[in-house]
Amino acid sequence: MAHSTGRRRPHHEEEEAHENHERWLVTYADMVTLLMVLFIIMFAMSTVDANKFASLKEGLASGFGKSVTILNGADPMRDDTGATGGAASTYDMLVQNLPASQQAATEKVLQSADQLRNQRSYEDAKAEVKKLLALWRKVQKALERRGLQDDVQASVDERGLILSLVSRHVIFQPNIATLTPRGEAVVDTVAPILAHLTEPLEIDGHTNQEPVKPKYYPTDWELSVARAVNVLHRLQEHDGLPAKRLRATGFGHTKPLIDPSKPGSQRINKRVDIVILSGAPAEARARFRKIYQELT
Repeated sequence: MAHSTGRRRPHHEEEEAHENHERWLVTYADMVTLLMVLFIIMFAMSTVDANKFASLKEGLASGFGKSVTILNGADPMRDDTGATGGAASTYDMLVQNLPASQQAATEKVLQSADQLRNQRSYEDAKAEVKKLLALWRKVQKALERRGLQDDVQASVDERGLILSLVSRHVIFQPNIATLTPRGEAVVDTVAPILAHLTEPLEIDGHTNQEPVKPKYYPTDWELSVARAVNVLHRLQEHDGLPAKRLRATGFGHTKPLIDPSKPGSQRINKRVDIVILSGAPAEARARFRKIYQELT
């Protein structure tokens, strides 16, 4: 009897283990089934027209300031449908993809958002131009203390603040790219103010409109670049501005500061521009010229 009982116990234990295993599978299967039902319900409640969703997404991105560039193959003047018109066509596309009951309200919201964005961009641009003009006033005061105020003119364009070192007092001698002592004094006066900035600086060389070939350079392009490089060297080597903030460019006679037909224009157009490059967004910088004219 004892022997028979000993043989049945292992069999009974195996059955209990088997039953526990099956119960675990049932519980797991129930959980998976419930999750599947939940996902099916969620999917049924959120069925979306993919084309309409894509149109809405692109329209909202464009309406709220998404940048479109040629780098990604996009035409800034066209939307995804090939139509031109910018924000107006975006609004039309969005409204057409919404139920009629929501079209008027949606169009009003989008137009209000666009107006707010434009107003914010204008205010940001105006604040940046005011900051640049305040910087120019500091430069003016420094020049006035040394009697050099007539050697620099200022303007603002989409790049930022432009300090034009004009040659009315012979900053550069004819055919020469080397700064005169007065020219060095002008650069050294401006440099301490520039040193306290963080913006990069572009040094642009220019020649006057005379078609005469420069004496020591192949063309006026090389002469303009040499003038810009000499100013850059002065700012870096003598005045201590970091090289990583500086770059030099030459424009020859192609960008006169004043009308070449005016008397005395040659002395003004032969110059070097120190451009403080603004870090404002491109949309704000595009407004700089107009705002500068409004403020001056």
